[in-house]
This record gives sequence, structure tokens and C-alpha cells, in this order.
Amino acid sequence: MVKLNKIYTKTGDDGTTGLAAGPRRLKSDLRVEAYGCIDEANSAIGIARLATADHPVVDAMLMRIQNDLFDLGADLATPDLGEDLGYEPLRIVAAQVKRIEEEIDQLNSELDPLKSFILPGGSPASAHLHLARTIARRAERIMVDLVRRPGEEVSRPALEYVNRLSDFLFVAARYLNGKGKADVLWVPGKNR
Repeated sequence: MVKLNKIYTKTGDDGTTGLAAGPRRLKSDLRVEAYGCIDEANSAIGIARLATADHPVVDAMLMRIQNDLFDLGADLATPDLGEDLGYEPLRIVAAQVKRIEEEIDQLNSELDPLKSFILPGGSPASAHLHLARTIARRAERIMVDLVRRPGEEVSRPALEYVNRLSDFLFVAARYLNGKGKADVLWVPGKNR
């Protein structure tokens, strides 16, 4: 388990931060940006959960996802450099991807098919989940950019998980909008 006795260390005053295995990277490094976006998505989900008490099934799903996002952050903060770390680093695994797919299918089975794009909004929980979705998409774009760089690794399950995450958040946002009945539909060219 993580043990934090002191919150500030002053080691980052030079603009660097330590990855989980110890190497220092600039705080602007793409890997740091990736797990920072995952943390941001997790925070947005936390705000959404303030409005999901009346939906215990979805709230439980979101809580599991929040925990998974800490796993994903740990995964990204411990790049596989082929070195023995002396411990087994935490990684996103296929079972986590499968679970989120099953939860997407569970919620989506109660929704009518979309006939238009929807505008982010509706209920407070839905609006916050749409925000979390866009943050997750940004994290995914950064992770894809990261994996294309020489010497950088991101596991396939981690990439799959973040891709499914935004799908889950979209479906959950619709579900929390009266199972899609309160979705705000896009009307192309409405205000011309």
C-alpha cells in the first residue's frame, strides 16, 4: 500500500517529478501528461458521483472505475523498460476491460438507439459524465501519441481500457438522462 507521511518534498521544485520506479521526468513529459489526464477524468467522475445517489447501480460502476483509474495511473507511471523492478508493477489487465464492456452493454441494453448526436447536458450527473468523457478522450489521445514515441510503452489493455472508458461514460450519461429520454439532441443548423 501507498504510505504518504509528508505531502510536499520540494523535489519537484525543478520542474520534474518521479515516476513510480524512480526515474525523473519533466512535469511536461507526455507520460506525466497522460496519467495527469487520467487523474483529471477520475476527479470529474467524482463530481458526477455527487449526483448519482439515486442510481446505486451506476454509482457502484463509477466507483469501480475510479479505482481502476488509479490502477491505470500506476500503470502509466511505471513504464515497462524491461528492467527488474524487484516487484510486480500494477497493470491494467484484460479482465478490467471485459468488466467495463459488460457494464456498457448492461446500461446500453435499456437505451433506445440514437437517431441524432446529443449535446452534453441534461441532468447534473449526465453533464459531469460528459465532461469526464471528453477528458478521457484527451487522455486516450495522449496515450496513443506516447506509445508511438521511441522507447515508450503503453500496454494494449491500458489503451483498450481508456477507449472503453469514454464509451462507458457516454452510455452512463445517457442512462442517467432518464435512460436517454432527457437527452438533449443536436439539431444541425438550428440557429442559422
